[in-house]
Amino acid sequence: MKPGAGPDLAVGVFVVLLGLLCLWQASIIPATPLYAQVGPKFVPYLVGALVALIGAGLVVQALRGGWSAEMEEVRDAPPTNWRALGLVGAGLVANLVLIDTLGFVFAATVQFALVSAGFGSRNLLRDVLIGLAVSLSAFLAFDKLLGVDIGAGILEGIL
Repeated sequence: MKPGAGPDLAVGVFVVLLGLLCLWQASIIPATPLYAQVGPKFVPYLVGALVALIGAGLVVQALRGGWSAEMEEVRDAPPTNWRALGLVGAGLVANLVLIDTLGFVFAATVQFALVSAGFGSRNLLRDVLIGLAVSLSAFLAFDKLLGVDIGAGILEGIL
């Protein structure tokens, strides 16, 4: 390990530990015999394994010298775009605040529109329509195909 690669190693170990935490939490999810093929543990196990694998790759990279030394040349990056960061953060907060009352579809639509604006989109109507289409499709896939209730909110009687 090269000098100065300690922070890179710390990040890699942290990501490995995060993956192991996901795997542990997946192992304590109660599973009923109602699931014949894919149960509620599959995706958390998959995510935990992938996060741990990425962390292991970061650890290997850190032991080979790290990656942050290569980033020294990127010091001339543009200043932080606080407006964009604020819009993305507002999208996350809006989803948290609205999901219980309005439901998944509308909360995700608002989040999509705010994040799109944060990434530079200037067409609010288009963003709302795309967000509505994507979130409605995701809701219907979870609700009708998988039988998982992710919260219809005000659309409870309609959907």
